[in-house]
Parts: sequence; structure tokens; C-alpha cells
Amino acid sequence: MEGFEEENAVRGISVRKGMSVNELVCGMRGCAFGARRLAHAVDIYEEMLKAKATKFLGLAGALVPAGMRPVLAEMLRLRFVDVLVTTGANLVHDILEALGEHHYFCCEEERCEGKERDAKLREQGVSRIYDVVVKDSAFAALEDFLHRTFEKLDHSRRYSIRELLTEIGRNIKDEGSILRVAFENGIPVFCPALADSIIGLHAFIFKQISPLNVDAFEDLREINEIYCNASRAGVVILGGGVPKNFILQTALVAPRGGFDYAIQITTKTPEDGSLSGATLEEAISWGKLRENAKAVTVYCDATIALPIIIAALRERLGR
Repeated sequence: MEGFEEENAVRGISVRKGMSVNELVCGMRGCAFGARRLAHAVDIYEEMLKAKATKFLGLAGALVPAGMRPVLAEMLRLRFVDVLVTTGANLVHDILEALGEHHYFCCEEERCEGKERDAKLREQGVSRIYDVVVKDSAFAALEDFLHRTFEKLDHSRRYSIRELLTEIGRNIKDEGSILRVAFENGIPVFCPALADSIIGLHAFIFKQISPLNVDAFEDLREINEIYCNASRAGVVILGGGVPKNFILQTALVAPRGGFDYAIQITTKTPEDGSLSGATLEEAISWGKLRENAKAVTVYCDATIALPIIIAALRERLGR
């Protein structure tokens, strides 16, 4: 019967002592379900890199508090990413880490369910993000850093959000910072919903006493130009939300057509109509992806899938 040839048989995977991450991923090609999707994602990302496509990364969810900061910074350092679009929250927590603050696991007794647990955390002066917490005192250092950075700006000119984030990255000393690595490597960082973060909150507070002129729409010109000038374009979407749409909507105004490559890692499903759960096939109907785009959605926690994908790619490419 057509389509049921030997090469299409499920072969399974053999796990052996001493095998590398890439060998494990390659073995997943012979499996089904999420394992096969993960292996396919690595293959697509590898082709994206070898084709010298312009690579957009959409970053949503609390990935920095979860410990993904070194992986994300390394992706920028290795030029696995050419354009970063992120939520403001991830940038807030990146800066906190850059200032010497930390995120901590919840104590065992604080993992109990119910509002009593969180009321106790409130009394202790910490805020919870699922199973990690951050001290409220850390945000005092963030406030001081942001206001000192805003004071250094040229108050006679107007900044785009991307330009503002570049200046913040310029003032960070920590070489492990996402914003610092992006600044050093000339990688633009866009945050279309910056006002929806503590960075935006302190920008608002600073504006009450000093000039701070930020154009929230100028970034659209820059990111659209990057997309229009790309010979080939690919996108890696972690989560979804605002970063996902901000990247994909560039295809709506560009004559070059939709994205050529797309990888989406999400735990959401499409039934509720949310963008984070929307399939990549749906994006084809909008013209955001080409009909023949190489694309896969990996239904998995990004804190599991992303390190495996990047480790396998580093092996394959010798980086």
C-alpha cells in the first residue's frame, strides 16, 4: 500500500551508554508523537541556519526565572538568532540577574496548595512564579538601575522601544545578560508590550519628573524592514502571545510572502482560539507562513525542549 513502505515504519529508539544529545535526537526520528516532532524541529533549525535565513525568536512565558537565561544568551552569542522579540517580564528578570539578584526555588512547605501559602510568601516579602520566587527587595535595585539609565539618555530626542532596550543593554555589565549579549552582537531586541512590565512602569514614573520620549510604533518600521530584506526567513516561537504575533504580522505587509521556516514550542492547544495555541497551519491561511514552509509544533514545556534542541544543534554544527 502506498505510504506504508519500509522507510516509513516506526523504528523506535535504542538508548545506549555514552550516547550524545544529538544521537538521542537523531534516534527520535524513528519514534512517533512528541519525540518525532522534537527531532523534526532540530532538523528544521539546522536547515534554517545552513540556509543563512534571517532567524526571529519569539520569547514568551517566564523562561528567564525558570533558568533558561544562559541558553537564550548563548543562542544570541552563537547567532542562532538574528532578531529577538520578547515580553517585558523576561527582560525584567534578565536585568535582575544581571544586578546580582537571584530566583529561588520555593521551600517544600511553601509548595502546598491554597492561598495560605501565597499569603505567607507575601508576609516574607517574596513573589512567586509557579515554583520559584524572587525577593521584593530585588526590585529596588532594578528601580535604581533603570532610573540611572534613563538619566543618561539624550532627552532631546525620541527613542524607539528597540533603541531604549539597546541603551539598557549598553549599561549592563554582566556578560551573561540577554540584553548585554544582544547589544554586543548588534542583535535588535523588540518588546512591543513593554508597558506591560516593571520596565514600563518605571519608565512611566520617570516621565513624571524628567523628559522621556519613546515611540511605541517606530519598531514596526524596523522589524518590517528586516523581514522585507531577508532572502529567507525563519521563526522560533517559545510560547506564543504578543511576541508570536509581532513577528508573524511582518508577513502581512511584506511583498516577499510568508516565513519559510517555523518552529513553535508550546503547551497550549488550539481549541480555545488563543494565539499561543494556534497551529502553524492556521498561520498559512493568514499568509504568515508559506504554503510549503517547513514547520513543526512541539507540544512540550520549552524548558525541556529548548536545551535539547540547542545542544543537538551545537553538536551538529561544531559550535
